Amino acid sequence: MGQTVLVCDDAIFMRTMIADILSQAGYEVVGEAETGVQAVEQYRKLKPDLVTMDIVMPDMSGIEAVRAICLEDPDARILMCSAMGQQALVVEAIQAGAKDFIVKPFQPSRVLEAVQRLLG
Repeated sequence: MGQTVLVCDDAIFMRTMIADILSQAGYEVVGEAETGVQAVEQYRKLKPDLVTMDIVMPDMSGIEAVRAICLEDPDARILMCSAMGQQALVVEAIQAGAKDFIVKPFQPSRVLEAVQRLLG
């Protein structure tokens, strides 16, 4: 079985794009979340090897979700997905416990590079 990934983004087309890139590379997308609250619940339930997390989401921001997940699992591997111009938020996300980030629009090669770096 491949390594497992939880894809969190409030836009379904972004979740689909990330899930497609990862599935084609042999990763198993075990769940999706469209809000920060769902992301934390899904993480608890699925215990994925990696999480891709959008910064801006309803209910609870991606940064708050990262904090909540890292409180429960300090070793969580979370890859932030940010739009251009969100550098300050990316820094905050990294301080909250995210391990790396990728910038939208994604190049598949950059996504896979970051995922491979985090999963070793």
